[in-house]
Amino acid sequence: MSAPDTADDETLPPYVIEAARSGRAKCKTCRRPIPKDKLRLGVLVEGPYGPGHMWHHLECAAKRLYPKLEEAYAQEAWKHAKTPPEVPPLEELALLKEEAEKKRAEKKELPYVELAPSGRSRCKHCDDTIEQGSPRVVIGRAVEFGQQRRTTPINVHPACVADALQAEDCATEAVGFVAAMRGNSAGLDAVVLDSVVEELGSLE
Repeated sequence: MSAPDTADDETLPPYVIEAARSGRAKCKTCRRPIPKDKLRLGVLVEGPYGPGHMWHHLECAAKRLYPKLEEAYAQEAWKHAKTPPEVPPLEELALLKEEAEKKRAEKKELPYVELAPSGRSRCKHCDDTIEQGSPRVVIGRAVEFGQQRRTTPINVHPACVADALQAEDCATEAVGFVAAMRGNSAGLDAVVLDSVVEELGSLE
């Protein structure tokens, strides 16, 4: 993980909002680069190299760090930038927070079954196409981001689930799988769900 920008701690404010001075820094929320001149929020932390700012896209901060963003706006953190930028109204960023919260609330728990909305997706186990309208099982795969470990959803054919659950990077447990899948697939036709369970075979 890259070190935060550091300086004499007496000169470092708790927050800075500025246009990125280069495209080298990465957002600590989404892990993607922050392009040059893109607005970013710096949050003061005590790092291994001393105090410094960890940077976040302003939009990412709105979605994940809104209380800190509110504090930064209250302190007019853009005034700490070498060239104070024009910043969007906080109310505009609050809408991003609300949209993100809504999406998180609607996010399904893994594992679950759904009908493929198109024929573009592929099974992450066998790599064959999942036909439009056919059932696919969504399970979790563990992904490393620096020192963090996250679970990302992947689509697999029902017949591939047993083998997919044995993968080293699988983040979904085989024990209790069918009960969890049924509970998380509310709204799916019971006949379709029963056919998926039959196709799964023995998992434990």
